[in-house]
Amino acid sequence: MSASAPDEPVGAERGLGALVATATSELSALMHDEIALAKAQLRQDVKRGVASGGAYTVAAVVLLFSLPMLNFALAYGIRAWSGWHLSVCFLLSFAANVVVAGLLALIGTVFMKKARGRDRRRPIASAKETAAVLGNVKPHPRSVPQARDAGRPALEDGKTVARSSS
Repeated sequence: MSASAPDEPVGAERGLGALVATATSELSALMHDEIALAKAQLRQDVKRGVASGGAYTVAAVVLLFSLPMLNFALAYGIRAWSGWHLSVCFLLSFAANVVVAGLLALIGTVFMKKARGRDRRRPIASAKETAAVLGNVKPHPRSVPQARDAGRPALEDGKTVARSSS
């Protein structure tokens, strides 16, 4: 007993219609897969962009909220350690905060470059290439008859044989 459907031809004896239907479904699946790949890559880029934006936001928050506390603590600590004037100690404290914020901004820049570095045009180009290949496919001459000369046999010189009315 065969596991195939009773109306489906066995082996290589499948008709042209079945082959066209199979090819059409395979090409449709390929296009859906290309679109899914593009969506997945864009989702990953958005996640990296969000991480980058988060790092920039953390850098700004750290700089904003830590400046008063860190400046006072660090400035008085430098003064106690070195005996320098208090204004110089506050400037050094501010410089340390700027360095920390700069490091956080650098981390955000690295994530942003990763998100921008991915070639988002690659899946789109692949889908266009597939569409171009499909657009250049010529149908079999018997599968699409010419409108004016439909069903008429062709001679070697390209002219068609006139049909008899009988």
